[in-house]
Amino acid sequence: MAGYLLQRALALVPVLAVVSVVTFGLIYFMPGDAAATMLGPEATQEQIEALRESLGLNDPIWVQFWSWLTAAVTGDLGTSIFMNRPVTEVLMDALGPTIHLAIQAQLLAIIIGVPAGILAARKQGTGTDQTVMVGALMGISVPSFLLGLFLMLLFGVILGWLPVAGYRPIEDGIGESLQYLALPTIALGAMQAALIARMTRTAMLDTFSKNYMKTAKAKGLKDRVSLYKHALRNASLPIITTIGQTLGTLVAGAAVVETVFNIPGIGQLIVNSVERRDVVVIQGVVLMIAVSYVLINFLVDILYSVLDPRVRFTGGDS
Repeated sequence: MAGYLLQRALALVPVLAVVSVVTFGLIYFMPGDAAATMLGPEATQEQIEALRESLGLNDPIWVQFWSWLTAAVTGDLGTSIFMNRPVTEVLMDALGPTIHLAIQAQLLAIIIGVPAGILAARKQGTGTDQTVMVGALMGISVPSFLLGLFLMLLFGVILGWLPVAGYRPIEDGIGESLQYLALPTIALGAMQAALIARMTRTAMLDTFSKNYMKTAKAKGLKDRVSLYKHALRNASLPIITTIGQTLGTLVAGAAVVETVFNIPGIGQLIVNSVERRDVVVIQGVVLMIAVSYVLINFLVDILYSVLDPRVRFTGGDS
């Protein structure tokens, strides 16, 4: 097990190296003068030169990259030009609402997607199966921002049941926090639920066709036992892969939803930073999202090896 984990951890090194190079390139390869772009057209030449010096843009590129990389490893992502605060602090302030929203959306997607996929597989070819698949197709096809606007109109404006904008942390009360995040959770989680449902159905149908499932049915094993103890367990790997991938995309996908519902998270931070041309903050956000996605996939690999020990041996031989 330790050897497998070490192998997977070492495999992350080249991926993180590429991520660091691309993230660093946001400033260095920006068209024109990066300092002039960040300060805007009204900046004086003295201000531009001062910013270039503070960012180290006058140094050779390898010096700039090494300085940025060594600082990033220690958690120093620079200082926001417009907020005059360390980027790490800015990210931590915005990360709370985003994580809260992403976790709720992911839980909603799992609660809806996995049972729906199992039901569709069990009722293959019936009206239930077709209904679930049509619903999944609609979930994938409708953009999250469009669904969010529709939910705001229906439940916030017409019915007046839920707030249409804003955010309340859990500290202000669980009930109030859930009310404010109910609509954005549905808007963000609907597409993920559809993806999970489709993958669950496919994985379950593939498992149903295996010989051991036919043997279990021939021996008179109860449907519930064969379904959950054998079929779902053996179909869990592709389902977990989909869940891991959707969790990784939720943070990035929250940008539009947070803007629609005025939630002060990472998404709104990205939008505001782009408008202000605060490239240092954008750089930090991109690095955080990319590293988070890589680490989530690493955790999925670990979960693979726990659920199916054969993965460890296969991975060690490849």
